[in-house]
Amino acid sequence: MGDFSFMDKMTEEDAYLFKRCIRQLLDATFIVADKEERLYDFIASESNQYDINTYLAAIGYQVVVEERMKVAMLQQNDDDIETVGLKRINLLRFDARQVRLLLVLWLLFLERMGYADPVYVTVGDIIDKCKIYKITMAPADFKKNYRLFKKFSLIDYSDDIATEDGKIKLYPSLQFCMDVGKLKKVMAEYAADDDSGEGLGNMEENEAGPEDFAESEDADE
Repeated sequence: MGDFSFMDKMTEEDAYLFKRCIRQLLDATFIVADKEERLYDFIASESNQYDINTYLAAIGYQVVVEERMKVAMLQQNDDDIETVGLKRINLLRFDARQVRLLLVLWLLFLERMGYADPVYVTVGDIIDKCKIYKITMAPADFKKNYRLFKKFSLIDYSDDIATEDGKIKLYPSLQFCMDVGKLKKVMAEYAADDDSGEGLGNMEENEAGPEDFAESEDADE
């Protein structure tokens, strides 16, 4: 086990931020500066990051900070990747439709991203992009998935998402939530469907690989 004596030397404020960062990472995987600037600034400090990683290493995790996009993300500790019984027990699996919707949000983010201004899209923008890629989903399913993605700090929105003009804020964490290998697989399936004249929305559910996130106790809410 690591030496946690550094915790006794923290100021009251630093101890509070330390606990909040740990809990946020375990609950939502990401800490995004656009959403939680105070927590991100704390965890982005090299000394605080070292202390947090010392603590997380005891339970098989590590935090990685992407400074350009200002995103901190929870990952499995490199030393535990091959450890039997730890490799996949902390993952939440998304179904194929959720993967496709994540892909649409990711593409919209890439189209509009800058390194200073937040990225916003409307519900109508998302629906239009889904139509391009022949993705069909009931309004209730859109809302359910938006709630899930918001929980993991991938997006944010206000109460107006029931209308096409409703705004959704896309966070840069979208760039890190999809496994590259699985992303290539989904994109290859799009290309294959285009060649055959079939839409991705007609695929069987088990043809698209599920994506992985740090597990949350209330992820199915």
